[in-house]
Amino acid sequence: MIRQGPELIKAGKDVSEKCDVCVIGSGCGGASLAARLAEAGKSVVIVEQGGYYTKDDFDQREAHMLAKIDGGRGLHTSVDGSIAMTYGHNVGGASVHYWADSYRTPTDRLELWEKVFGIEGHTEEILKPHFAQIERNLNVHPATEPYTNHMNGLLHSGAKQLGWHVTRVPQARKGCISSGFCMQGCSYDAKQSQLVTYIPKALDHGARLYSDMRAEKLVQEGGKVKQLVCRVLDRGTGRPKGPKLTVEAKAFVVAAGGYGTPFFLLEQGLKPKLPAIGEHFFCNPCPMVHALFDEDILQWKNIPAAWGIDHFRLAKYDGHQKIFGRPDAGRYMEGGYLFMANQLQPATLAAVLPGFGHEHEKLMTSLSRLGGTICWIDDAEEGRITLEDERRKVYAPLTGENERRIRDAFYKQARLLLAVGAREVIFGDAADTRIHHGGEIEKAVKRLDVGPARNIFAAPHPGDGARMDKNPKNTVVDFDHRVHGFDNLYVSDPSVLPTPPSVDPSLTTMAFSFVAADRIKAALG
Repeated sequence: MIRQGPELIKAGKDVSEKCDVCVIGSGCGGASLAARLAEAGKSVVIVEQGGYYTKDDFDQREAHMLAKIDGGRGLHTSVDGSIAMTYGHNVGGASVHYWADSYRTPTDRLELWEKVFGIEGHTEEILKPHFAQIERNLNVHPATEPYTNHMNGLLHSGAKQLGWHVTRVPQARKGCISSGFCMQGCSYDAKQSQLVTYIPKALDHGARLYSDMRAEKLVQEGGKVKQLVCRVLDRGTGRPKGPKLTVEAKAFVVAAGGYGTPFFLLEQGLKPKLPAIGEHFFCNPCPMVHALFDEDILQWKNIPAAWGIDHFRLAKYDGHQKIFGRPDAGRYMEGGYLFMANQLQPATLAAVLPGFGHEHEKLMTSLSRLGGTICWIDDAEEGRITLEDERRKVYAPLTGENERRIRDAFYKQARLLLAVGAREVIFGDAADTRIHHGGEIEKAVKRLDVGPARNIFAAPHPGDGARMDKNPKNTVVDFDHRVHGFDNLYVSDPSVLPTPPSVDPSLTTMAFSFVAADRIKAALG
């Protein structure tokens, strides 16, 4: 059963539900958990703040789709304007507009979480069968040659030329027709987002889904949550309008995403008891570099990422690997990010290109010959999410080692783009820094201003605002994903991770959510 905001507003009557498990959010964490519990015979209600849109709604027009499926309609940023917050606002969450890159959590990262951060019950041995099942359900496979666009081909040849390790990117796709509109929602149901995989699976097993529904208040009694009170949202204004939904459940799961979950927990007044809510935050800020070529690139064609450079995934320090979070392990040398070809549709590309007037017009007339790259930075400096004047505030530092990693990523991107024949490399900063040969790279990168609102850094992979461990003084959930001090409140999304996973977090999130689902099922008996 699917009930959408517009029909509930039209009916104008309050609604009540009873179930075993109420899930707040329908992205990778919420949908996968809901499907696993529904398959196990548990009654499940899913509450999603965004709208329920299907392939018939995905018109491939950037402005339309940004307004429908982006959490901030493309306008939400960190407090100082340093990063553009990218997150979902729809059934299926960010998986509806993600690139479908689908990596298993690297072994070294799982070992780090176990040995340094003390995480229990989420080892590679435990997660391996979950990964295998998720990969079958989402048809995950390495990208093949027919899906390699020209920019990805240049990335591959440039990496080989420079001696950098490059590999095919695992994809969650089935029957892809190479339209290139992945970030606008797949009009062909080829991208295997939660919208076409775990949401239907949950519904097939009896789950009930409410869209356009804002979770507002957890009704608590001692260490137990009794009810969730929600309000229907008007799609036009994004404001509450019309009836309430009240859900009574045996267990409640917050899966509102890396930006949403810490904020929701803060709204419930839990910060005094759990001071770690919103702390240790990461978001993978993404420096991009553009380049003008003498040939057509057409970066918006085919899938975004067929090849990925993982040569710099692990940061290096004085010739050795640093233990994450240990500042005494040596001087930062390079790395700490994934490196891929970029894909931006024409309107988005126009928005991120530098300059105004004639200079911007000149770039736009060369649109077909513009290519580019992007790096997903593993945050080394932690941010935080706060509740101030009843509003969410996101602090994401681009200083310290975060800045050093960003500058190194800029440097490596410029090297590759010039190596594969770029006539001009465009850094996209407010000063419109451009270079034309390798001898200019070091000086240009050194003078780049990465301060507030001086560059455009998207941040698509938020997490760690509700960290997992035993101690309620510095973490939020235990190894069962249960919020400290509660019998029946859980978190199931990247907020529980102790560090960035160093790859796209979608498979990590789903595998961890399978663990959470099994723990909830056991708790419910």
